[in-house]
Order: sequence, then structure tokens, then C-alpha cells
Amino acid sequence: MGNLRVAIVGAGPAGIYAGNILTNSVVEAGGTVAIDLFESLPAPYGLIRYGVAPDHPRIKGIVNSLHEMLDAGTTRFVGNVEVGRDISIDELQERYDAVILATGAIRDAALDIPGIDLPGSYGAADFVAWFDGHPDVPTEWTLDQREVAVIGNGNVALDVARILAKHAVDLRTTEIADNVLAGLEASAVTDVHVFGRRGPADIKFTPIELRELGEVPNVDIVVNDEDFAYLEGLVPANNQLKVMLRILESWRTRESTGASRRLHLHFYHSPVEVLGDDRVEGIRFERTEPVGDGRVQGTGEFREIAVQQVYRAVGYYGTPVIDVPFDERAGVVSNVEGRVTDAVTTGDVDAPVIAGLYATGWIKRGPVGLIGHTKSDAMETIAHLVSDVRAGRLSAPAVEADVLDLLDEREVAYTTWDGWLALDAHERELGENHLHTRERVKVVPRDEQVAISRGALVK
Repeated sequence: MGNLRVAIVGAGPAGIYAGNILTNSVVEAGGTVAIDLFESLPAPYGLIRYGVAPDHPRIKGIVNSLHEMLDAGTTRFVGNVEVGRDISIDELQERYDAVILATGAIRDAALDIPGIDLPGSYGAADFVAWFDGHPDVPTEWTLDQREVAVIGNGNVALDVARILAKHAVDLRTTEIADNVLAGLEASAVTDVHVFGRRGPADIKFTPIELRELGEVPNVDIVVNDEDFAYLEGLVPANNQLKVMLRILESWRTRESTGASRRLHLHFYHSPVEVLGDDRVEGIRFERTEPVGDGRVQGTGEFREIAVQQVYRAVGYYGTPVIDVPFDERAGVVSNVEGRVTDAVTTGDVDAPVIAGLYATGWIKRGPVGLIGHTKSDAMETIAHLVSDVRAGRLSAPAVEADVLDLLDEREVAYTTWDGWLALDAHERELGENHLHTRERVKVVPRDEQVAISRGALVK
């Protein structure tokens, strides 16, 4: 197979898995591969670091396996580099046999209803980025209202609702950033309402997420009997749904403890309008009813519920990569099974393939699926890349010089794997010496992360 040089853009699970699978595939075929893994943030791991709630340490255990893959030495991490700004796709293609896009989907999907842009209305992705200490969002978040709505029935909605409802004291031992902890300690929230358009039998949660919701200290769960009327005689489609329905049913009979905060779960509520003049004052919903196969229809009954903040958690949307064809409707790079195509719509099998350019993960298929899907998704993309190598469809790099020379010439303050190890050690030391001992305390400002990673430790 020969010697390959490959660039992967995005150092989240999708990019790291793709690199690992590619390395194994090439070695098994008797070749060698040198991989450069580019990341716009100074640190690796993508949504595992900046998209998983701080009170979910076991999910963050995935980092251990990702660390092993990057620490093996076959992949070179190049952080704090924005492809399209610091270096172009064309410049990458000149220097590598192939380029794989694994940039994910970090923006909120739109919810096109009147009033959604009122002050006090937010995308869940922005709030998640804040409570995960993302360096590119403001360090302060105003939580000065009592009644808050979360629109959505997936795990992101539950994460947002749980963090809003949870008392800050119960987060002190997590890796939560100090500015986030301070913001949550000042929270005025007393009631969090989660709204789903469909019913309890069609929720998109996972059982463990749902169960954890009922274990939050000093928070009462409130459900409404009317939302369970359609469940009579229902046979759950799988064990996962059976477990979740059992959890929901248990909450119907659970006595209120008089907790200082309440988390309300509402089903069959389709948002119609966010109400308010100068800021959010409530939401208008239409009640829905099931019509089969998970679909619902409006009943013509409308309700207004007073809230002062709204968080939409209706999905993520991909960010275009400069000079790469992008399907605006689907929010993904235009591709067929991971081969990027010169098309307006992804999946157009008649569109010409852009040789040597591939996609994997959410930027390839959209923001659906868990880590297991990411692995199988990468296997499909890498299989096509290897097939293209064997068929001679890829062009050899036109530029032999190390890409780091170009970044040095442009004075790009890129970070490295050794830099991440230094930042990781620094954050763990902060955790050990913190008033509330924890595994780590995240460094939030980008410039501090870069300085520590590049050896100029901030005192």
C-alpha cells in the first residue's frame, strides 16, 4: 500500500476513531501512515470535553481510550488551528494524500416559531458549552429567573434541565470550572419545565439519563397523569423503553418532598410561540395526540405556560468548512458514504467525487447516534479511503514540507500532544489543591490553555 500522509480535521471521537481505524487498516495491508490531527481548540476530545455534563464522569471515561489512541505516537495532534482561517483545505490537500473532515455539529438546530429570538431565549448548545467551560463562549451566564423551559425530549434536554435544577453544592466535586460553579450558586431557578412534542412512549432519552434525573438531591419530579392516558395496553417496543416507562410511572405516585426546586416533565406539547414583549414571559403550546408510528397531530387545544427563560434542545447543526460543499438543509458536508462530493445535497450519487476528501461523524451523517455509531461510521469512510488508495484514485502530495513550518511562518500558536499532557497535568493539580477536591479544574480562557500547552505556564 505504500506510505500515506493523511490529515484529519477535528479531534473529537469521530476524528480519533477514524485515525485509529485507518492506522490499523494500513498496517494490516503492509503499508505505513502518518496522520496529523487538526483541532480548532487547544485541547483534544471535542464534545467529550465540551459537550458532556460535568456530573457524568463515567461517560468521560471514554477519554481514557481516546488518550491511548493519541498517545500511541502514530497520530500527531495539532491544536488551536482553524482550518479555513489558519490553513485552507487546498493547502491541506497539497500536503496530504487524503483529508478527512470530522468537525462534528456544535450549533443549535433552529426552532422556527415566533418569539424564539426574544431576550431570555437560548440554544441548548450555547448553555452546554458554558457549563462545560468552552473557551469561546462568555464566562458568565445569567440565571436570575425562577421559571425556565427546556424544549426537547433527548439527552441534551435532560442534561440542560438537570444542570438547571441541580443545586450547585452537588457539583462541587466534579470538574466544573470555577466561573460556572459561581454562576450556578447564584441561580434563582426554582422550576424547570421540560416539554416534548410526543408522548412518554416516544422519548429519545436513555434509561440511565432518565433515572439520574430522579436522583438529584432536593429536587422533586413532577409529571401529569393526563400525559399517560394513551399508554393503556401499550406493549413497549424494547427493554430500554420498558425501563423508562417504569421509571416515569414510578414518578406518578411518588410523594412530593417539598424540595426547594422542581423539575416538571410535560408530554404532548408542541411549541407554537414564545410570548413576551421585551423578553421571554411564557410559551404557547398546542396539545398533541398520537396517530401511530411515533407521529402526533395537533388537537386544536392551546395552553400558555409562564416561564422567563427558554432553552431549545431540538438538535444540533453542522458548521460549514470553508471551500467544502455543504448541504444547508441537512447541515452536513455533501457526501456519499463518506466520500465528499461536489453537490448541493448530500447523498447525490451522480455528483462528482472530490478526490482525496472524506467526511466522518456528525458532519457526515448529521447529529444522531452514540459513540458506537461513530465507530461504525468511521469504518465505512476509512474503507472507501483504503479502496481509493488501492485503485490509484488519490494524488500524491505536491508539497513535501512539514505543515508545521507553514504554521510557524504564519505565527499560528498551535498546540501539541505534549502540550495537552502539560495542560492536563495542570488542571489535575488545580483539582487536587482546590477547596473542594476534584479530579480536575478546567482552565477556561483560550489564551491560558495555549500558554500552558506551549510551555509558558500561567502563574
